[in-house]
Amino acid sequence: MTLKLPKAELHLHLEGAMTPDLVRRFAARNKISVADGLFDENDRYIWSDFPQFLDSFDGASSVIRTRQDYTDLTRHYLVEQAKIGAVYVELFCSSSHAGMQGLSFDEHLLAVADGIDQAFAETGIIGRIVMTCVRHLGPELAVDVARETVACGHPHVVGFGMGGNESMFTQKDFYPAFKIAADAGLGCTTHAGEVQGPESVWDAIDHLPVDRIGHGVRSIEDAKLIDELARRGIVLEVCPGSNIALSVYPDYASHPLRKLYDAGVKVTLGSDDPPFFHTTLADEYQRAQDVFGFSTEELRGITQTAIAAAYVDGETKAALWSRV
Repeated sequence: MTLKLPKAELHLHLEGAMTPDLVRRFAARNKISVADGLFDENDRYIWSDFPQFLDSFDGASSVIRTRQDYTDLTRHYLVEQAKIGAVYVELFCSSSHAGMQGLSFDEHLLAVADGIDQAFAETGIIGRIVMTCVRHLGPELAVDVARETVACGHPHVVGFGMGGNESMFTQKDFYPAFKIAADAGLGCTTHAGEVQGPESVWDAIDHLPVDRIGHGVRSIEDAKLIDELARRGIVLEVCPGSNIALSVYPDYASHPLRKLYDAGVKVTLGSDDPPFFHTTLADEYQRAQDVFGFSTEELRGITQTAIAAAYVDGETKAALWSRV
């Protein structure tokens, strides 16, 4: 069992951590009706394809309306991860989504930071923020997010990233936003090689100042790309449960996690949007052992890879190293 093994997570969308219980709790607090058809009789989110997943995600996250909601969500997720041995989690936070609910950049940021601080005080788990732009909202808004991210100067904000629809625009289109973040010393990561193929990963690593790729699993389709990722030490934030749920691969036997690792590509394990994909960080580590054949020491090495690739400051990273 991997329960006590130290774990670290670099790929988690904060709104994607909304459990059905939290949806009902926030909805009641904010006097909002939960959308019909959001959960099944087993209290699981209902969706069957990517567009329906997005609808389900939007329905669940629409009940997040206040600073207290963001604080409670952040604290809840981090405390639960501490229980299964996680020592560090980077949270992908979307100020654009929070803005749609009427929260300013600073209100959203400080709410998440409060949740991080509460979880640390309670359990010792360290959380940090990677502020993300939304690809399908376009490059101009991404520049605005990057500028606000840099200007805030909050010590918990350690990185800048991009999620959203991979088929919209190119990675290169977002270079101005990423340059702003990178020039300010923030670590940079972007989603690629999930819905789109290896060409999207090439687009990212050739045109953006990134040293990590969110997902990146379809890099396996291009041997030259695999060699380049290994040569440059670019880390893939791999989320197998998400990939299977979204039919990037039909089953775990087809998933390239082990092949990527054996080819010398640095990989980490993440849960992406865990309650939507019926997974957890603990499940991802356990599955890596049971399905993909990783030994306990190899899994410890994956955690060490995540700590090495984390965008946290040197002093905090040293403290994390002592725990893994």
